[in-house]
Amino acid sequence: MTAATAHVVRRLSPFSSPTGWFLLVLTAANLGLLSDAALRGSAAQAERPAPSRLPREQLLAYRDAQGRIRTAQSPQEWEHRRAEIRRGMEAIMGRLPGPQKRCPLEVQVEEQVDAGPYIRQKLTYQSEPGCRVPAYLLIPKAIREGKVKKAPAVLCLHPTDNTIGHGVVVGLGGRANRAYAAELAERGFVTFAPNYPLLAHYQPDLKKLGWESGTLKAVWDNIRALDYLQSLPYVDGGAFGAIGHSLGGHNSIFTAVWDERIQVVVSSCGFDSFLDYYGGDEKNWQPERGWCQLRYMPKLAQYRGKLAEIPFDFYELIAALAPRHVLVVAPQKDHNFQVESVRRIVTAARPVFALYGHADRLQAEYPEAGHDFPEAMRHKAYHLLDTVLRTPAPRQ
Repeated sequence: MTAATAHVVRRLSPFSSPTGWFLLVLTAANLGLLSDAALRGSAAQAERPAPSRLPREQLLAYRDAQGRIRTAQSPQEWEHRRAEIRRGMEAIMGRLPGPQKRCPLEVQVEEQVDAGPYIRQKLTYQSEPGCRVPAYLLIPKAIREGKVKKAPAVLCLHPTDNTIGHGVVVGLGGRANRAYAAELAERGFVTFAPNYPLLAHYQPDLKKLGWESGTLKAVWDNIRALDYLQSLPYVDGGAFGAIGHSLGGHNSIFTAVWDERIQVVVSSCGFDSFLDYYGGDEKNWQPERGWCQLRYMPKLAQYRGKLAEIPFDFYELIAALAPRHVLVVAPQKDHNFQVESVRRIVTAARPVFALYGHADRLQAEYPEAGHDFPEAMRHKAYHLLDTVLRTPAPRQ
């Protein structure tokens, strides 16, 4: 190869995908830069399939810069696996937006109610241009009265409810064991409860707004909610938690994987492995069924009959929360998510927490209950939030 030839190939080398290599080969061939043998070799490389997903239960495995599978011996090495997990999420959910969607929040308070120990504000905020999110903000009166200068804040994500949506977690609607935003406000936390997209009165046009999934739209709304909380002078901007039941349980996990400002994650009845979801019954993997609904991740319907190929699972997601504090509540009689599947996920993820020196930060409770968030479990969650978010020790 001549010096001029080498220069052209170097200029083309940023094409790193199979498609990019195909373009490089065609361009170089047209310029007469490659021999027949080189063309055959490059064409073979272009036809290679994308690397298969790493084993979901071998969570210390990662791919190094040369694509070789290694076992992580340090947190720095495991960051390669974390990056691959996020890429797998993006392949299904779409890509997290850049700064173009981080517009002014323009918060508008629509109603303010004295709820005894706290003030409840009903408001909307602009999470992106052209979209306002309904939410509740609960402010303990101790803050208003000047008794507390700064308080930790918790993102309280609601379960599925197509009538009042986020109102459930602030104590509206009368559903038992769901008012965790109100209960935490009574304990002195600032709590924030945004509505989930395409439920109740919050019906954004996801396609028009450019979203590939309702899941990622919810994550973005939650990230912007944290932006708002961080701007409030009475909120400790370094002390955020996220808690949710059912839909709110996995919404909390998805959000925390992307936003590391969240130091504590509590998920009640939030997940099992995609392989185990309702026993792996294929009818649940059709468009607009289960996880494949528009408000979740429509692309998952493409994996019907080949669930093992989904590029991420809750095995990876729980591991990706390390080394933060995580409490998983998985009732033994939950009809949505299989408790034995959750046990396997927790067992597989624990070595990643141990790698960071914090195996004890991954906690799991398996109460004798159905698809519920029992009082005893909520109290464990509140104790964890108290312990972590109110302790002025350095957070890792």
